Amino acid sequence: MHNLSTAAGYHSFVKEIILYSSLIITESPFKFKNSNNMATKKAKKATKKVAKKATAKKAAPKKAARKKAAAKKAAPKKAAPKKAAPKKKVARKPNAAFMKALTPSTDLAAVIGNQPVPRTEAVKKIWVYIKSNKLQDAKNRRMINADAKLKPVFGGKSQVSMFDMAKHLSQNLK
Repeated sequence: MHNLSTAAGYHSFVKEIILYSSLIITESPFKFKNSNNMATKKAKKATKKVAKKATAKKAAPKKAARKKAAAKKAAPKKAAPKKAAPKKKVARKPNAAFMKALTPSTDLAAVIGNQPVPRTEAVKKIWVYIKSNKLQDAKNRRMINADAKLKPVFGGKSQVSMFDMAKHLSQNLK
């Protein structure tokens, strides 16, 4: 058995497989034109590749050891240059389209007031109204049960999804 946990064991295992596969191909009852030459060429190439990899892996630790020794002999380097001071975070500017004051319809004005407000504030005020009057459905929290004031805002529907609420809100803000 081969010890596959080491590189040398793995490479010898691969060499054996290549050798046996080339023997199987050459002793096959089916003879093809130039089949012997192709099989032996492939086997030789594969063994060369495996041998190169094994020698490269052995040479790599030696190079690393040399570099470490050279680094120890070298004079200590100067201190690294100081990093620039981190940039101060600039406050995000809100999008002008969101901050544009919109006038609510008469139906919506009964809920949030009749003064022009941005769309974001209108949504906040509707949620305050929904939470204070406990209009969120107890079983399915995504649904909002409309009361007498919200029913005209929601287009006459008695229950609306919170995702559809934005659509109904945009129809009542101009």
